[in-house]
Amino acid sequence: MPYKRHSLPWPMLLLLFLTVWTAQVESVHAQGTNVLPKDLEGITITQNLNAQIPLDLEFTDSSGKKITLGQLLDGKLPAILTMNYSDCPMLCSLQLNGLIDAIKTMNWNLGEQYQIITVSIDPLESPERAQLTKQKYLEQYGRLGSASGWHFLTTQKEERIRKLADCIGFGYKYVPEKRQFMHPALLTICTPEGRVSRYFSGIKYNPRDLRLALYEAGEGKVGSAVDQVLLLCFHYDPESGTYSWAAIRLMQFGGALTLIILAGMLTVFWLREWRKAKRPRAEGAP
Repeated sequence: MPYKRHSLPWPMLLLLFLTVWTAQVESVHAQGTNVLPKDLEGITITQNLNAQIPLDLEFTDSSGKKITLGQLLDGKLPAILTMNYSDCPMLCSLQLNGLIDAIKTMNWNLGEQYQIITVSIDPLESPERAQLTKQKYLEQYGRLGSASGWHFLTTQKEERIRKLADCIGFGYKYVPEKRQFMHPALLTICTPEGRVSRYFSGIKYNPRDLRLALYEAGEGKVGSAVDQVLLLCFHYDPESGTYSWAAIRLMQFGGALTLIILAGMLTVFWLREWRKAKRPRAEGAP
């Protein structure tokens, strides 16, 4: 049967051409716009692990009391450090709500095993405004005696805010046209002495990951033996900001378990053979 060539109807050809042309235009447009909008330039996170928080920086807490970071990071409890501001139109609320959701399911108590330090990036925020924000989130947390574990700090000295932000790699800026701050959502885990230990970005946080990070930052001074075992089974992935199964440790554990089982089987086999070899000699004895 001779081969008969079929041609597509011209409407289908036109549709195919338009589809390909549109895809090429979108690709070129995407390549040309693969640049952050001007408002977002500098809004970055730089992981400065092991950086020392400037403990001499002085702020005003939500009760109006002057306090330095060194008075909070005094070697007793690890801390979750956040940089927000009360009049943020959306992101700060989403982030702190996500943090509340995570710590509410943790069996650790705020103020006992860890603390939270929230520093306002708005130099115009007053301690009174910060106190209202603190009350809001403490009510959501719903555990008595936790007020002393969450510190909301403000300062009119913008250079102090900037110095802390630069230390932890928190990029932010004020946009006058929008009358708001552009900033990322970031949790910085600090050791009791004020060194940067871990980072968590985004607005949702895994309670297990937070607890492991705090346990690790606390160098075993907080938490229980269960947390120590969990930390042996998981490792921190800085790219994803989560704790995942430690495959190498799991393989080591599996290998050790295999050796133990093999040793047990060989012991049983040798005992059985030894008894078999001993039995004839006992039967032939006078």
